Amino acid sequence: MPKKRSGGGLSTTQQAAKFLGVAALSGVVLAGIALPAAGALGLATKGTVEGFDEIPANLKTPPLSQRTTILDSKGGTIASVYSRDRTVVPLKDISPYMQQAIVAIEDARFYKHGAIDLKGILRALNRNVQAGGTAQGASTLTQQYVKNVFVEEAGDDPDKVAQATQQTMGRKIQELKYAIQVEEELGKKKILENYLNITFFGQQAYGIEAASQRYFSKRAKDLTLEEAALLAGVVQSPSRYDPVNDAAEATKRRNTVLQRMADVGNISQAEADKAKANPIKLKVKKPQNGCITAVNGAGFFCDYVRHVFLNDPVFGKTKEDRAKIWNQGGLTIKTTLDPQSQQSVQTSIKSHVYKKDKVATAVTLVQPGTGRIMGMGQSKPYGFGPDETQYNYSVNKSMGGSNYGFPTGSTFKPFLAAAAIEGGKPATQVYSSPYDMDYPDTVQSCGKPWVNDGVPKYHVENESESEKGPYALREAMEMSVNTYFVQMLQDIGMCPVSKMTDKLGVVQGDGTKLPQNPSTLTLGSNGLSPLTMASAYAAFANRGTYCTPVAVLSVKKADGSSLPVPRTSCSQAMSQTTADTINTLLRGVVDSGTGQEAGLQSRDNAGKTGTTDARKNAWFVGYTPNMSGAVWVGSPSQSVEMERITIGGVYQDKVYGGQVPGPIWRDAMTGALAGVAAPPFNTVHIPDPAKDEDDEDEDDRDRDRGGDRGRPGPGGKKPGDKTPFPGITISPDLIGGNNGGGHRGRTNGGTQGP
Repeated sequence: MPKKRSGGGLSTTQQAAKFLGVAALSGVVLAGIALPAAGALGLATKGTVEGFDEIPANLKTPPLSQRTTILDSKGGTIASVYSRDRTVVPLKDISPYMQQAIVAIEDARFYKHGAIDLKGILRALNRNVQAGGTAQGASTLTQQYVKNVFVEEAGDDPDKVAQATQQTMGRKIQELKYAIQVEEELGKKKILENYLNITFFGQQAYGIEAASQRYFSKRAKDLTLEEAALLAGVVQSPSRYDPVNDAAEATKRRNTVLQRMADVGNISQAEADKAKANPIKLKVKKPQNGCITAVNGAGFFCDYVRHVFLNDPVFGKTKEDRAKIWNQGGLTIKTTLDPQSQQSVQTSIKSHVYKKDKVATAVTLVQPGTGRIMGMGQSKPYGFGPDETQYNYSVNKSMGGSNYGFPTGSTFKPFLAAAAIEGGKPATQVYSSPYDMDYPDTVQSCGKPWVNDGVPKYHVENESESEKGPYALREAMEMSVNTYFVQMLQDIGMCPVSKMTDKLGVVQGDGTKLPQNPSTLTLGSNGLSPLTMASAYAAFANRGTYCTPVAVLSVKKADGSSLPVPRTSCSQAMSQTTADTINTLLRGVVDSGTGQEAGLQSRDNAGKTGTTDARKNAWFVGYTPNMSGAVWVGSPSQSVEMERITIGGVYQDKVYGGQVPGPIWRDAMTGALAGVAAPPFNTVHIPDPAKDEDDEDEDDRDRDRGGDRGRPGPGGKKPGDKTPFPGITISPDLIGGNNGGGHRGRTNGGTQGP
């Protein structure tokens, strides 16, 4: 009966001896061709030798996790992301010194034995017996490679990693079985290549190419003798022999490798001695991983691309399938991001809003007709530090954005006007538009009518008492007259507006459908994202055809094959005539209305301003025939009222949509469209039935004009509410909000943004 250690188990030497004895009795050919029968070792249990004849094909070419490169539309690198930093290279692109060094120190008889080195096992047994413990192992390079495959397949799951590295007889037998198969099917050179690409070299570097870049900032094919010996030595214990943190220990290990190379005849003793005398010379390149490394402020767009990949079924049937592909990496993702547009977005943001300001801005540019996202940025940088965030204010919650989006104010009014015109209302429609009024007693919806049951009744007013009608649609849009649009909603009902926003892809920031109440469908009291708004307005620019936003143009795998990608889906949301009419109306906003400060020079452009209750949000959404953009400014937590505030180093008594977001939009669009064709809108003639234009006082267009102010409308804040969202407590660390009521705008002269 074998002698046991005091702990109750066999010693390492005794286990190895038992293995050899049983193997011999089972008829193992000592050259390493056969293995003992499972029953002889009592290992016929799941996770040990079950299914030995079913050798996984991926042991031939294991799917190694690699870095994924995200590119802009011109092929420039935005960022590299990876779960493991690795770049697979062929053996010809690995320094001969490196090949010799790793073989010399890890398995000097690699080219002389099969999968199992019997001579090495006997030598290790002898050494261990002499040492009275475990002084030397006996795994071949092939066996080490197989173990690395198990570890690679385990990924970051600690339980699976533990199983892959457990030191049991069953695991050793399994490794040997796979090693035999690998030797037969791959050959020595391929095994060496795979081993050098899979093994861990410390400092987050997997594989020799990543290690060479990390420690020496050079390609693996350019490694010198001393550098190769250093990296070969690191493999045994990446933490112990880390040259960055312990140069002395790493030098000793390197010199051991150099001496071993001389002993086996790879280099002369003189060469080894000369190399040993040289100090370690590192040129460390810090790990660059993730969207935080993105250029030109594209970290949020990079993160959006990741969310697209993990959420879109085109990349895999289940979330687990998609996550596996993403984590395995090795992808080259070409995106829609236009470097000129992105640079312009960032330049505009930095010149108008500072990262340390109490409020933030988010800007998104979209190409009409294709849905391509051309630019995306915000003033709070992507990151983990002070005044940084990982929330993407431009997109919906499901894609890494705010919890609810941000109330849009009067930028919602064009959707109402489009629904009315599409339903047959003329562009010359006139309403009495008093300075203030109660919301109607009832408003028709797609179901049960909405009832004004507020006590007192829900009320709305214009910004200035001088704003009282009658008004026609053109002037009401330019001046953003609240009561006009409430009367329009009463006239046509809420169902046409709801159907129009559905066609334009307008959903709340949390992904839910807009509720049917007058405040939401008139004055934009609910939260939307800038990407949603830019994409919806792009339909006006595209003569009524809405296209879903897209961020990815192509995806190539490490082997050069392509993956399918999401495609934009375009549909006619309104007639061309309706869109042309909206374009004509919104041209007036930037020409002579509330958005004059946003107007572009030398090209057709249109847009709408918006400012919400208590000036917590200010917007400008505008477009040309070939670019649409949305700009939001406000507090992400909805806690800042933008009065008597400094933004971007400029003091603002009161913030309006045309005054702060407008210039941001103007500058971003100007740079994005520099050198780009300037096509005209298709416009329509809209006569003014209320006034004789010859008698119209042009100075009136610059008078104190209407905003979105008054007691909050239905669905909004009632007097006495402590937060802008009834029934919801807003914590400073929550982003965005919805159901914000009431709206206000400018109160004294000049260009006004409601």
